[in-house]
Amino acid sequence: MRKLSYEEITARRLNRQEIQRAERFPIITLLDNIRSLHNVGSIFRTADAVRLKKLYLCGITGNPPRKEIDKTALGAVDTVPWEYREDAVQLVKELKQEGVQMVALEHTSESRPFDRIDIRFPVCLVVGNEVFGIQDKIVELADTAVEIPMYGTKQSLNVTIAYGIVIYRLLDQFLAQNK
Repeated sequence: MRKLSYEEITARRLNRQEIQRAERFPIITLLDNIRSLHNVGSIFRTADAVRLKKLYLCGITGNPPRKEIDKTALGAVDTVPWEYREDAVQLVKELKQEGVQMVALEHTSESRPFDRIDIRFPVCLVVGNEVFGIQDKIVELADTAVEIPMYGTKQSLNVTIAYGIVIYRLLDQFLAQNK
């Protein structure tokens, strides 16, 4: 085994023109009032990695162009389709009318471990504020809620880490269903 060079790694990836034409996976993300621009940038980068269909930035969530987002996104703001929407609740209602399953990444009375859910596609993963989580109105509208089991003293992971874990689980389910 040997470490691949930068050139070898990039040769395996789509370039910016190819990614614009590539079919995207039927997975959407809604960021509900994410306060840290660095977290937004990191989520952009992960969204690029999973070829997300669309990223919605809602409420107080910062949007490009911002140097704090660019610092962690590393160009993903140009490769991920995104849109700012002020009213996340209205967006959730619209997506549900389009047949999109709404999955809240949140601790609720009915949330299940992220690796024990069956997803139907298209799906939208809703991720909430780093302190307050997802708005109650959105939780009420969600079709299901997932959480990441925590075995230490903390109740949750950083939003970007949690997002990465769950979004890859969703992608894994889609790929398994569409072999």
